[in-house]
Amino acid sequence: MDWEQRFKDNDTPWQRPGLNPAFAEWFGGAAGIGGLTVLVPGCGTAPEPLALARLGAAVTCLDVAPTAIARQQEAFATAGERATFVLSGLDGWRPDQAVDVIYEQTCLCAISPKLRPDYERFAFDSLKPGGRLFALFMQTGVRGGPPYDCPLDDMRALFPANRWRWPAAAPLRADHHRGSHELGFVLEREQASR
Repeated sequence: MDWEQRFKDNDTPWQRPGLNPAFAEWFGGAAGIGGLTVLVPGCGTAPEPLALARLGAAVTCLDVAPTAIARQQEAFATAGERATFVLSGLDGWRPDQAVDVIYEQTCLCAISPKLRPDYERFAFDSLKPGGRLFALFMQTGVRGGPPYDCPLDDMRALFPANRWRWPAAAPLRADHHRGSHELGFVLEREQASR
């Protein structure tokens, strides 16, 4: 997939017109994010990184597409907010220091399912022990992509209990304007693999 060309052509139909409904549910109440380090892999041009920065988080935007990173930089500059911007894929970069939070919205469903174990290792390596992965798992119900379907049985196998603590609560549901929906979970990185 030529992500750079897609962003240059504004051919990004997966983009929501605003914040994901799960964002307000997760960050609109007493669950403060201020002062925490947050990594947004595959940030694209989504508004969530800037919204996290406005809540006081130290945000790192990661994407393989130079146009996506440039648009994020412009949005942050216009808003007078700061962030770290990294032009890289998941395979070529890790944060210098592990982060408190990963906000996963569109990266996992964009990569080929055969690369998902690489994503899990990236997330585990990038988070502090006890860090949280705010994950929105795309539910398309069809083969092929992107976006690729992220069935919950597959996600539970990908993020196993010896490395990730899954919540007991039911997931958030966020309907997508393209007819699919996402299921949101907050996973906690275990101290170490058991």
